[in-house]
Amino acid sequence: MKILLISLMFLIGTVTPAESKCNEDDQSSLIRLKQSLNFSSSASTKLVTWNASIDCCFWVGVNCSANGYAVGLDLSEERILSGIDNSSSLFDLQHLQSLKFADNGYHHSQIPSSIGKLANLRYLNLSQNVFLGQIPIEISRLTRLIVLDLSETYLKLENPNLSMLIRNLTELEVLYLDSVKISGKTSDWCQVISSSLPKLRVLSLSNTDLLVPIDDSLAKLSSLSVIRLDSNAISTPVSSFFANFSNLTSLSLHGCQLYGTFPQEIFHISRLQHIDLSFNPLLQGSLPEFPNNGSLQTLDLSRTNFSGLLPDSIGNLKMLSMIDLSFCNFYGSIPKSIENLRHLYDLDMSENKFSGSINSTHWENLVELMFVSLSLFIDRTGINSSYSSLPRLVTVILSSTKLRTFPDFLKYLPNLGTLDLAENQIHGEIPNWIWGLKFLHYLNISCNSLASFSPLPNLTSALSVLDLHSNQLQGQIPVFSAPTMWILDYSRNNLSSTIPTNIGEFLTTTKLVSLSSNNLHGIIPRSLCNLSTLEILDLSNNSLSGMIPQCLTTMKTLAVLNFRRNNLTENISYKFDEHCNLETLDLSGNQIKGLLPKSLVSCTKLVVLNLGYNQIMDTFPCYLKSISTLRVLVLRSNKFYGGIGCPSTNGTWPVLQIIDVAHNNFNGELPGGLLTTWKAMKDNKADANHLQYENRAGYGIYYQDSVTIVSKDLTMDLVKILTIFTAIDFSGNKFHGQIPEEIGELKSLYILNFSNNAFTGEIPSSLSNLGNLESLDLSVNNLSGQIPPEFSKLHFLAFMNLSTNHLVGKIPSSTQFSTFPKSSFEGNTDLWGPPLTAYDRPPMSSPPMSNGSDPNYGGEINWDILSAEIGYFVGLGFVIGSLMFCEGWRNWYYEALENMFFKMLPHLDKRNGFQMFF
Repeated sequence: MKILLISLMFLIGTVTPAESKCNEDDQSSLIRLKQSLNFSSSASTKLVTWNASIDCCFWVGVNCSANGYAVGLDLSEERILSGIDNSSSLFDLQHLQSLKFADNGYHHSQIPSSIGKLANLRYLNLSQNVFLGQIPIEISRLTRLIVLDLSETYLKLENPNLSMLIRNLTELEVLYLDSVKISGKTSDWCQVISSSLPKLRVLSLSNTDLLVPIDDSLAKLSSLSVIRLDSNAISTPVSSFFANFSNLTSLSLHGCQLYGTFPQEIFHISRLQHIDLSFNPLLQGSLPEFPNNGSLQTLDLSRTNFSGLLPDSIGNLKMLSMIDLSFCNFYGSIPKSIENLRHLYDLDMSENKFSGSINSTHWENLVELMFVSLSLFIDRTGINSSYSSLPRLVTVILSSTKLRTFPDFLKYLPNLGTLDLAENQIHGEIPNWIWGLKFLHYLNISCNSLASFSPLPNLTSALSVLDLHSNQLQGQIPVFSAPTMWILDYSRNNLSSTIPTNIGEFLTTTKLVSLSSNNLHGIIPRSLCNLSTLEILDLSNNSLSGMIPQCLTTMKTLAVLNFRRNNLTENISYKFDEHCNLETLDLSGNQIKGLLPKSLVSCTKLVVLNLGYNQIMDTFPCYLKSISTLRVLVLRSNKFYGGIGCPSTNGTWPVLQIIDVAHNNFNGELPGGLLTTWKAMKDNKADANHLQYENRAGYGIYYQDSVTIVSKDLTMDLVKILTIFTAIDFSGNKFHGQIPEEIGELKSLYILNFSNNAFTGEIPSSLSNLGNLESLDLSVNNLSGQIPPEFSKLHFLAFMNLSTNHLVGKIPSSTQFSTFPKSSFEGNTDLWGPPLTAYDRPPMSSPPMSNGSDPNYGGEINWDILSAEIGYFVGLGFVIGSLMFCEGWRNWYYEALENMFFKMLPHLDKRNGFQMFF
């Protein structure tokens, strides 16, 4: 928050217009200035009123001295886009002491060097503009400056550097350089400022690329009242000398990579009003005992490592208006003294370890409270939700608080606009009083055990977001008549109706519609095409049938179209719009037939294309190679045929990270040149993010891409796809010839499956270059020769299957190979050595067979084998029954499968905290 400590009236001693007559030269200069400026007359409140027939001292934005000189000029927020250069008449105003040019927008020019002519300037504010290039050295000539504000101009400070800019500005008291890129030598920035600006009271250098710690020399600036260094990688402990700044009113060190323990004595600075230490996860500390009548107004410790109990003395901070302790490690109960904070409007204590009970009646004094978030509060005795008068409360976030019912006090909040009760244990019916909250625009009650609406209301509301996913809602799809609805999410419920044919008539502004994972049947209604703003449509995991409406494929706004796992049976013959904006197209798990439409090449932003598990009969889609954004291509289990080589393969899919064409009829040799164009698999430099679509207009609407993968003979759904996760699956085809040596260039590969083909020749030793490989399956081919001993270098390899080939010789002796089961090597007649055979030398002859393995032996039943088989089927029945009828077993089973996935890909889990959902 910017604080103006010096008023313009004090700086320049202006007088009322009636006491002065404008100097003719100044009036002429101001008229010429107006004529030269390119400004928006509709946005202007000052320039548009200037009239040559009126004395300039009466003009809005102009202040005059007693003798009629223009000494103050305020042209802020006038949408001035150009017209001030070195020849501007602005610089003829030699008596000017204050120039305010803030918030005018983007300028295609530099700050004119003629700014140095205004030698009498004491106040200069050019903030909230985007200029080009460097801060001009001529500003350093303005030696009478008291206030300099160049914040949010995105200028550079290289030549001149910081020292050159400020060394002559010894009168400066207020310095704002936020978002100015200070480069060059910045290791002594504290010394430069403390030695050049002895009178400094406000120091604001947020987001300026400072990379070195705070130096103790800053302690010389005893008059400092505002310190703002947000979003700089200064990576330092917080020194206790900050407590010596007796005039300090605001300390903001948000996102500075601070570490160590924060000195408690800083909280005791008597004038301190604002403190922001948020987003410093390594910064430790605890809250002290607060004295009576403290000055603190805002306290933001969110996403730090502060911990301990909240002191009861927090109630002494009678001026406190905002507390954000979210994502810390505080524990214990929330003090009852909170009720003393009568000015509190924002209370966020979510994601801590608080326990006990919350009694909303204790908060009756918090009449200013507008925002409250207590998510992940561990409630032992239940939230006492009796009536509490909180007339201004507009946001309530009580997610993950173990609620079992809807708190009654919510009924009495006339201005409630945001309500989040997600991830609780609320069951039964959604009460009707929720729909009576006329200002409610955001409602999230997802991840509960809600079963129904009671009764089904007339859903006409002001809702913008309705999120009911992951409940147990049954029956028909409720349709809202909500003209401002952006998000409608009914996914993961038990809704069993058809989709209303007129659904598109009620959701005219909707951007996301998700009805996935229900029991919906019938056809996809064409009225969905009436949603002219629709960006995400997810109808996956239902029983929908019939055709995909042609109009959906021609919608210019649509970015995500997911119809996976339905019963769609049409011929895939529709045409995609030439301005297609699709980023995700998932039609997998249907019964779609025919050829791929060539118009798909128009979708030049496509990231995920999943057509697996259909009946598409076509050749490899080489024409899609021009889509440079493609990351995931799945054609698995269709009827594709022919080779996969493409002419002119240079530049084909440079960011491709997952390709799965398994179980088709592809044949021919595998072209090594094709593999080498997949640059992301060769050297994946992407950040460890998840593939997802984010709303283009910045409304916080996003869609998480997912894909089904097969690894180590297990099929699993990855709900979150890491951008660094890579996999190739060509199994179950008819590829022949040798495995290309070029495969060894894909050094970022995690999973490689060439099983069930007809590859011949030796296993290329270049595979040993795949240092990240965790799963390798070359089974059921015609590979010959020895297992490359270099495979022992694959330290992350957790699964390998080389069975059913013609491999010979000894299995390499290494700790790595000893972890693989015998089945990984079976079916290779001339392969020997542990773990396949017990002997560690070439066999002289085949070992004799026991009676139990003699093909001519016709003796008694082998009860050991039979009892094992009976036990297997009895156990299988027990497990399946438990999973079907026991939710606790089912949850345990899914958690166990997730843990198994992490064990299969430990390297991936270790790097990224990978998450998945089955």
